[in-house]
Amino acid sequence: MAAEILLVDDDPDLLKLISLRLSSAGYTVRTAESGEAALAALAVARPAVVISDLRMPGIDGMALFQEIHRVHPALPVIILTAHGTIPDAVAATQRGVFGFLTKPFDSQELLQKVAEAARVGATEATASGPASNEWRGGIITRSQRMDDLLRRAKLVAESDASVLLHGESGTGKELLAKAIHRASRRADKPFVAVNCGAMPEPLLESELFGHAKGSFTGAVSAHKGLFQSADGGSIFLDEIGDMPLALQVKLLRVLQEGEVRPVGATQSVPVDVRVISATHRDLDAQKSSGQFREDLYYRLNVVTLKLPTLAERREDIPLLATHFLRKLAERYKKVVPAIAPEAMALLVAAPWPGNVRQLLNTLEQAVALATTAMIPASLIQAALRDDSGVLMPLEEARRQFERDYLVRLLKITGGNVTQAATLAKRNRTEFYKLLQRHRLEPAMFKNGASEASA
Repeated sequence: MAAEILLVDDDPDLLKLISLRLSSAGYTVRTAESGEAALAALAVARPAVVISDLRMPGIDGMALFQEIHRVHPALPVIILTAHGTIPDAVAATQRGVFGFLTKPFDSQELLQKVAEAARVGATEATASGPASNEWRGGIITRSQRMDDLLRRAKLVAESDASVLLHGESGTGKELLAKAIHRASRRADKPFVAVNCGAMPEPLLESELFGHAKGSFTGAVSAHKGLFQSADGGSIFLDEIGDMPLALQVKLLRVLQEGEVRPVGATQSVPVDVRVISATHRDLDAQKSSGQFREDLYYRLNVVTLKLPTLAERREDIPLLATHFLRKLAERYKKVVPAIAPEAMALLVAAPWPGNVRQLLNTLEQAVALATTAMIPASLIQAALRDDSGVLMPLEEARRQFERDYLVRLLKITGGNVTQAATLAKRNRTEFYKLLQRHRLEPAMFKNGASEASA
């Protein structure tokens, strides 16, 4: 499958010329004649590379890059311009632009730069087929925000850099940590997870670093600890922000020296472990207040990945609900139930303070209490404890989030404008005007919704 390129230029002739060159080189090319149209196209599907003219009316190339970089920081962008200078190129690349070519450019130079960018930005499926998505495990999504996070995770996994995962409770931090491990060269070695906030300090130290026989009352035999158990593989330290300061010192020593000393032992044991940590706390604030060691913070926080809340990826709710219902039906030995449209609307609109874990719990309660093959809205409402919340009304939404709001609705409804307008509490005529304002075509979403999971 060829890598997909989004080509943006307000010159139709140049757009056609470059498109032909890229197509003849084997790429799939989508085109947009403005920055606004490019953003609409990106809302539907993420390409492997964006190539954009610099000087365009409205949103120019650098403004387009800045918006792309805000939403998709790992997506390579190549800028084309007839007005290029060395200072322009230096400034653009310093801001994160992948490449900067001056028109008229050599075709081979363009193709070489695109090939380099495609190797960085191509989807895993493009790179090596469907089997390459196995590393993602049970992560189910059609959210571009999640998709971009997974691409960044895949890039990080190829190194041994320590990774710090930020995210609210229930967003799937351990699931992402496992995915990073499976995508790494350590995939055939152990993955060990421990919740640093779930154990008292003496027990946590013993669990992490092990203990010698007789080192304390009850230590009737030696215990090698989780770091030794994970040797060659990865260890996931969940809720690292809850680790006591005394243990933070010992963890830092392990990371610096690559060896652990079990409690009561006189000899250290070498270990080769990749550390992935996670927290829902503000470690910057804890570092400033002295609750978290600054040196350990920088050791753990080489790369930071932030998981979005479920409310920030509402387009995934129907996918996740369907997936969970299949799993729950197996557990309860029931026919896989369907969800009434009104019930699905409640799920999509709920605030989800507990995120994906809360969605699973809500559906499990509904399945356990369901007496028919159709889950009604009343069961979902009861499970949500009458606190379903509502989607933000369009008139109150900030202008910069309006397009994202419309995109989510169209993804949820598969491009059905009637259903989307009903969810938005707008009539079809007004809703079409909103779509036209953001250059969103409902047909673009008809076949765009797909489950991306291993």
